[in-house]
Amino acid sequence: MSKLVPPHGGVLKPLLVEGDARNADIEKAKSMKKVNMTSRETSDLIMMAIGAFSPLDGFMKKADYLGVVEDMHMADGTLWPIPITLSVSKEEAESIETGEEVALIDEESGMLMGSMVVEEKYEYNKKNEAQKVFRTDDEKHPGVAKVYAQGDVLLGGTVKAFSEGEYPEKFAGHYARPAETRKIFEENGWSTVAAFQVRNPIHRSHEYCTKIALEVSDGLFIHPLVGKLKAGDIPADVRMKCYDVLLEKYYPKDRVVMKVYPMEMRYGGPREAVLHAIFRQNFGCSHMIIGRDHAGVGKYYGPFDAQNIFREFDANELHIKPLNIDWTFWCYKCEGMASMKTCPHEPADRCLISGTELRRMLSEGEKPAKEFGRPEVIEILIDYYKNLSEKE
Repeated sequence: MSKLVPPHGGVLKPLLVEGDARNADIEKAKSMKKVNMTSRETSDLIMMAIGAFSPLDGFMKKADYLGVVEDMHMADGTLWPIPITLSVSKEEAESIETGEEVALIDEESGMLMGSMVVEEKYEYNKKNEAQKVFRTDDEKHPGVAKVYAQGDVLLGGTVKAFSEGEYPEKFAGHYARPAETRKIFEENGWSTVAAFQVRNPIHRSHEYCTKIALEVSDGLFIHPLVGKLKAGDIPADVRMKCYDVLLEKYYPKDRVVMKVYPMEMRYGGPREAVLHAIFRQNFGCSHMIIGRDHAGVGKYYGPFDAQNIFREFDANELHIKPLNIDWTFWCYKCEGMASMKTCPHEPADRCLISGTELRRMLSEGEKPAKEFGRPEVIEILIDYYKNLSEKE
């Protein structure tokens, strides 16, 4: 009997077809109409493929879509905060029959990723989705911009996945499906596992948050996103070097697991925090670290909106629980990392640390103070930005 939290919905539902069945389905798909998927849609399909988006069995049909947009619940009452959809143009939609099976193609690579039985075709209100999901309809928000760029019709129906793209090979040793991380946690004898979502190099505030989690959990799961980010974010290969050196030198090896996942960032703030928690539950985590401005971008969200949203639904709807951590910083008078809850000193005594500020300093050729990050990590980032400026 596993001591880990159950998957969202009760059981993992990986949708990846393997072996002889996969070969037969791929051959069958060659004669189907092709539907191109954006990088975000492809990454969502891969998340369904590996079971990370359990209990979803495909791209959302209208009742689920509307329920998720309006109140974060699918038609059957399951908590789900962000619509997982596949869009096409009106012309494409007219060429596809309801009940028809189509081939799903990643538009960037041309790779056949899966197939889908189109059970529904429906139009939707992009502005309403943006306002409800992202709390803004400003097209400058990167997540909103992608919604506005979608086709005008959504296709809903069950999918089969044939591929995980380049991720298993590109991130060999670091890529893992939920069933695999659950096995690792069980073999370690863990029952409480704290997940840490990260899309930036880990700076001192991040490190402090993760080590608070280590104090109260059996293990820590560092889970970097390696899907597509917005322009200006630090690429995955550079970040992986930073993570590896940090874990090697500053973390206990028997209490930390790091694996990557292929989702594309939406920068959805509070609602994306809930999505992050749901699929970390599927990976086997009991807790999710939620710090300042989780999954945020710009000034669209308050610093703790992503913590507050977990109070908007019944706590019994999720087995994973938020591990809320206050604003953290280096305090010169405390002579170490602290938070608003632990430090009695003035703002002038504090070095506020953020990924945005770290990227700004590095891109402008300014060497961050030692309070920002470990020296081994800072050196990797300085080299990256130096090479970037030389190429320009």
